[in-house]
Amino acid sequence: MISPAHRRFLLFCVAGTIGLAVDIAVLYASAPLLGWYLGRVVSFLAAATATYLFNRRWTFSDASSESRSGAVPYFRYLGSMLAGAAVNYGVYVATLRFVPVEYAAALGVALGSIAGLGFNFLAAHFILFPSSR
Repeated sequence: MISPAHRRFLLFCVAGTIGLAVDIAVLYASAPLLGWYLGRVVSFLAAATATYLFNRRWTFSDASSESRSGAVPYFRYLGSMLAGAAVNYGVYVATLRFVPVEYAAALGVALGSIAGLGFNFLAAHFILFPSSR
């Protein structure tokens, strides 16, 4: 039987995969207008919103209802993701600078997402959506 913490982590990874797809799609849609760096900020916010919605509904469904409803938890979620976002963005920028491939932006998003995963899960699991069990 899978433990509640392992279940949460696996679902968090599913949310991250969805967020990665949103991130890359929004980045490639916005980059022609905003460039690769500002477009990445926009795409990160879109991805963070997608992962928040998934995580609130599925990953942390056992959390208390006050930690899952309204605008305040959303902004707390974004705030708690800032440290992971900084790591994510740093890896993204380094990839754009040092990887001479056509798909460096998508690779940078993927590597950045992996780099921020652990910190973001711990923040969400213990701070934002503590188990009500």
